[in-house]
This record gives sequence, C-alpha cells and structure tokens, in this order.
Amino acid sequence: MIPKIPRAMSTQHPDNVTMPFFVNREYFDGEDEIREAYYVFSHLGCDEQMWDCEGKEVDEFVVKKLLTYYPDFFSAHKLGQDVRITLRVPNPSVEATEAKLLPETLEIIPRSYDAAEVFYGEEVCPIFEVIVPMVTNSQELNRIFYYYKDFVAGKGDLYLRDGIRIRDWLGEFKPEEISIIPLFEDIPVMLECHKILEEYMRDKKFEEIRVFLARSDPALNYGFIPATLAAKIALLKLSEIDNFDVHPIIGVGTTPFRGFLTPENLGVLEEYTSVLTFTVQSAFKYDYPPDIVRKAIDRIKHRKLGRPQHIDESIIKIIERMSKSYRDRIPAVANFVNSFSRYIPRRRMRKLHIGLFGYARGDGVKLPRAITFCATLYSIGFPPELIGFSGFTDKDLEAVMEHFGGFEDVMEKALSCYNPESLKIIPLEDDVNRALEFFDYKPDEEHLRATSDVIEALSMGGDPREAVTRAGKIRGFLG
Repeated sequence: MIPKIPRAMSTQHPDNVTMPFFVNREYFDGEDEIREAYYVFSHLGCDEQMWDCEGKEVDEFVVKKLLTYYPDFFSAHKLGQDVRITLRVPNPSVEATEAKLLPETLEIIPRSYDAAEVFYGEEVCPIFEVIVPMVTNSQELNRIFYYYKDFVAGKGDLYLRDGIRIRDWLGEFKPEEISIIPLFEDIPVMLECHKILEEYMRDKKFEEIRVFLARSDPALNYGFIPATLAAKIALLKLSEIDNFDVHPIIGVGTTPFRGFLTPENLGVLEEYTSVLTFTVQSAFKYDYPPDIVRKAIDRIKHRKLGRPQHIDESIIKIIERMSKSYRDRIPAVANFVNSFSRYIPRRRMRKLHIGLFGYARGDGVKLPRAITFCATLYSIGFPPELIGFSGFTDKDLEAVMEHFGGFEDVMEKALSCYNPESLKIIPLEDDVNRALEFFDYKPDEEHLRATSDVIEALSMGGDPREAVTRAGKIRGFLG
C-alpha cells in the first residue's frame, strides 16, 4: 500500500519568468535542482518533487545529496514517507535516443535505498515509483516494471563465474519491485486509459495505482478545450474501475492554455474534483509572493475530494470538431512560433521532447514544447486559446459551459492578454472575431504596451527579449 500519497507535486516545468533566489543565473543547473527540491519541501510545503530524467543528464545521487546537504530537515521528514522524490523516466518505446538512459535511471533506486538506510539507521525506501511518459499501451508499463524486477533488483540472485552470488558481493538490491505511474498525453489514449490500466494491473498484486493525466501536450496537439474535456472524461472512466483504487494526478500549468492553476486562481481544483495530486510548476512557485504560494499549496493539500463530474458522451463530438478546427489552423502559426522561439528565455536545460505536435500529426508540422509555444504567442498578444475558435458554435458554448465551469474565467484571462496588432503576424482574424462574440475584451493595458513593444522590435529588426520578459512578468507566467 502506498503511504501518504502526495497532494502537491512540484515539477521542473520551465514556465517561470522570475528565477528563485537560490539560482544565480537565468536557468537551473543540476545543483540548483537539488536546492529546489529542499526549498519546495521545507519552505513551500510541497510533499513531492518530480525528478525529470528525460532529456537531460541525470543526477544519480539526488537522494544522497539531499540527505547530506540538509540532514536536519530530512531527519524530521523522511524521504519516501513524509516527502517524496518521484523519477520521470524515458519511455523507450517512443524515445529511442533516450532508451539506454532508462536502465541507468532505474539503478538510482536501489542505490538511493542504500543511502537512506545508512542515513536513517533503518530500512527506508526513498524512491519506489517512476513516471512513464507518453504511454500508449500496457506493454510499455509491463516492460519497465519487469525490467526493474528481473534485471535491476533481480540481478542480486545471479552468480559470477567464481561462484559468488551478486547480492553476497554487492549487497541487497531493494526495493524488489517498484510502482509505475503511467502518464497519458495523447487524447485518443486518454479516452481509453482505463482499459490500459486494467490490462496492466491484471497480474499485479497492488491494490492501488497512481495515474497521471497531462494537460499541456494534449492542449498543444488538439487545443485547450478538447484537452480539458478529455481529461474529465478520462477521470470519469477511471473512477468506474472497481478492481483496484486509482489515485489521479493532473499536470496543470499556470497558463490558461495549460490548465490555469495559479496561487491566485484555485478554481481549477473544482474542475477536477476526483484528482488527488496537482502539479505545482515553476511559474506557480516563483512568479508569485512566497506567502501566497505557501497558502495555495496548503489549500491544495487539504482540499476534500469528490466524485468526478458526469460527462455526456456527446461531448466527444465537440472534442473531435474543436480538435480539427484547432489543428487545421496550426500551419498558419507554426513558422512564426518556430522562428520566434529563440527569443524565449530558457529556464531549464532540456532536449526536445518528441511527444509533440509533429509527432502526433505525422504531416511534417512541428512545434517547440508547449511552454515555448504559449510564451511565443502570448509575447505578441495572441493567446493560443483563440486558435480554432471560429469552429465554435452557440450549442458548443452551452455544452462546454455546462461541463467546464472555469471556461469563462480562462477566456477572460486569455483575452486580457490579446493585442489586436498581433493579427499582423497571426492571420486568424476569424478565430478572434468568433471569440469576441462570446466574451468581453478587457485588455490589460500594461501587457498591451509590452506586447506592442515586442511587435515593434520585430518590425524594426531589433531584439524583443526585454519586452518578452516584461510581458511575462505582467501576466504571471512565461508560457
């Protein structure tokens, strides 16, 4: 049984404008992320830190360093029990260039167990779960589960040529098993994720499992309305599983397009009443005053759970139609987004994540990551929430408002960042006009000036970076 399931998962998503006080440059390095883990536990109150092993050099000694650098805190707050480090590992089925990083990452787990046992003077398992991204079937989960069981922990039972058993030579390899957290990031897969989960759990003895639903990549690939509705359908279907308990996680960012969870806007908690764990991304942590952040995280941790909202099956037709409307318009913005993305400040050093728009479409259209995509469009005052809106009908509005309680708040925030001058760059006037038929346009004048400065810098062949950062600080997120 999983002890004390975390409620507030700090992540390393680079959507922040402001850098925290413990980082002395414009981006985090490996040691900064060690400090960050301690900071979010000790000062902000998060009870979990996602440790991203995708697309970067892995710090194999994260647990040992935390225990060594901050012994007083971790003596009082046990890793794996009171607070948790959860690894996000590569999925070899879709990340071939990162595939061999998976065995290296899994070896961190027994090594961390040994470090914690020495530190605590008793058996403590600091890491016993891994997040597997871009899951499309149960086989991907089983391969990682059994690879760890048979070839990481299991190698202790093998013998060397001189007859010595490996566990007698190197010591025990614990834990013997790990829990797998599937991360579902593609809408068609999300709508069937309950079936994948049941198939995976068929031969397992576990009574419960954590399941991660993405919001950023589904929004990037299909639009934010389909992404939100698909997550709600998935949560409803997961709640109907009765063979084992499901504890959902949802990956919401501060940007309205990616979820709209901010320290000042916790209404999204009511959108996903059955979700146990919410992600607390970098803009949430660093672009707001620490006192407000702490209070918001405390609310996340102590909220009461409810049943998921009933979703009418007819909503799937809206998902399909709005997805098509959004995807049909992406070629009109792709070239600009790709060319402008070099002006977006990089807050973490990451390689390109392949589970992106071009990968999903298969037609050669490629985009940067969702955060950079959002940051680019917001920087010129064209909120990505507007893309595809011309396909939105009056009946769609009624249905979406019924199933997406925060829809109006999202659109008001998005439109407050809209700059009419952006239509000189993004030729989607029909989408804008349709959105303005439903929602009032009340621009944030300060953001309007900042985005106009970005547009002017581009037109004059200048460097818009200062205005990009200024606009991000005004709205409270980079992307």
